Amino acid sequence: MSKFKKSLFIFRRDLRLEDNTALIDACVHSKEVIPCFIFDSEIMKSFKNSNFRIRFLIESLMDLQSQLKKSEGRLQIYQGKSLQIIKKIKKQFDFDAVFTNTDFTKASMCRDKEIRDFCKKKNMEFVALADLTLQNFDRIRTAEGSPYKVYTQFFKKARLVKVREPQCFRYKNFIKKSSPDEKNLDDLSKKYPETNSPIKGGTKQAKRILNNLSKFKNYDKDRNYPHMDATTHLSSHNKFGTCSIREIYHKIINELGKNHTLINELYWRDFFISIMYHYPYTFNSSFRKKYSKIPWSKNEENFKKWCKGITGFPIVDAGMRQLNATGYMHNRIRMIVASFLTKDLHINWKWGERYFAEKLIDYDPSVNVGNWQWAASTGCDSQPWFRIFNPWLQQKKYDPDCKYTKKWIPELENIPVKDIHNWDKVEIKISYPSPIVDHKEESSHTKQVFKKFS
Repeated sequence: MSKFKKSLFIFRRDLRLEDNTALIDACVHSKEVIPCFIFDSEIMKSFKNSNFRIRFLIESLMDLQSQLKKSEGRLQIYQGKSLQIIKKIKKQFDFDAVFTNTDFTKASMCRDKEIRDFCKKKNMEFVALADLTLQNFDRIRTAEGSPYKVYTQFFKKARLVKVREPQCFRYKNFIKKSSPDEKNLDDLSKKYPETNSPIKGGTKQAKRILNNLSKFKNYDKDRNYPHMDATTHLSSHNKFGTCSIREIYHKIINELGKNHTLINELYWRDFFISIMYHYPYTFNSSFRKKYSKIPWSKNEENFKKWCKGITGFPIVDAGMRQLNATGYMHNRIRMIVASFLTKDLHINWKWGERYFAEKLIDYDPSVNVGNWQWAASTGCDSQPWFRIFNPWLQQKKYDPDCKYTKKWIPELENIPVKDIHNWDKVEIKISYPSPIVDHKEESSHTKQVFKKFS
């Protein structure tokens, strides 16, 4: 006998049926399940200026809708503040439990507290389960019971905790009734038409990547070269949960081995999520509080040039133009542009983090903040402040033939490679600008500043 007559399941960062922890739990313990997705007005603020991300989300929801249809269900879509929407659905369907998977950001935790309090007031159960990461964080602690602050220590302990096998989905106990308050996904799709981004949403797309993992055997070597199609593009699918993180983990191990670099990157993701969960202040502040007093530059003109990709540093500008045009930026380039903003332009990492938050399809607050603080040397286990990326050397090493640079900076298409690599030394009059700063001088200044606060 089912524990609940009707349960509301809220999809969030888990847009799939397979190995969906809380959804499966809801189906097991409920006579009927109401599957819904809420375009939360508070959360959607982070989607400002990100049509690429919204399009990926809509594609993922359309795929999810198809999955539910095969399981004799239908996805109900709403728009508004989560708690107000839940109250509306409650009046129509009179469910006796709310199920969802936990997200670990401060905003998400506050939202769920509101829902939990409402459920308690109405004598309903609120069930939020761990699904986002490989393991439950409570099992990955130091001997003293504290969360790890150093990645290598976190990784060493986490590798000892078994990652469970993915759960199959074989349930069909979804409610058939619709709601007059639902939004039409087709209308939303027309509002945000297909983009030119190479990254498409949905479980089918994620599975397509997983079924071709053999092409990433040389990932460790090839991943740093931006002109090569040598990265998986799974980060956007991890963001929206179109495929279970555990399925990805086991597929990589089975196809490429347990020591493959991609496994390491999955644990970096978990590490950053753990840090944000245990130290929520890091969303807006430096993890290393001594660096909170650094006198960052507020030069808005230089920041705008960085955003537009017109700094006169080709590898930096190529990356920013790729981001603006597609909602994606190669990971090696992300490190270069972040280092350049914080250590060449001396602009606060929070400015760059917010810009990435607007543009990236794969924007994950924990991972984005973690990576920015790593690059700025303000994070818990970050790049040492005296190690500064030299954009000229990075360009020569990882884009030696300027294939990537020329793709995104057409002004340099007819410029010889050797001149592009020495753009700070040559004088060629074209529409592309000269470097706006001297890297050697600015890196020296950065070291002086960090030394003062260290």
